[in-house]
Amino acid sequence: MSSLADPDRRQRIHELVLALVGRQGELELLAGDGVGGGGVEGDPGLWLERNRRVVLRYQALVRSAITLDALIDQDVSRNQ
Repeated sequence: MSSLADPDRRQRIHELVLALVGRQGELELLAGDGVGGGGVEGDPGLWLERNRRVVLRYQALVRSAITLDALIDQDVSRNQ
């Protein structure tokens, strides 16, 4: 099994993340200081919470890409 330090694996994971992001439709971007979407402007607690949810969503996409890559790598190794 490849490690995450392997440049080829990192490239595959990067491509998988981009494909998963492309399938998500509309993804939110992080809000800047005091500027948030959905009526959270000016309240740091609200925009920090919103940004936390956005980051968690992106982290889930990355974990999904890593899992998919590991499954593909395992399947390829098994068929060789």
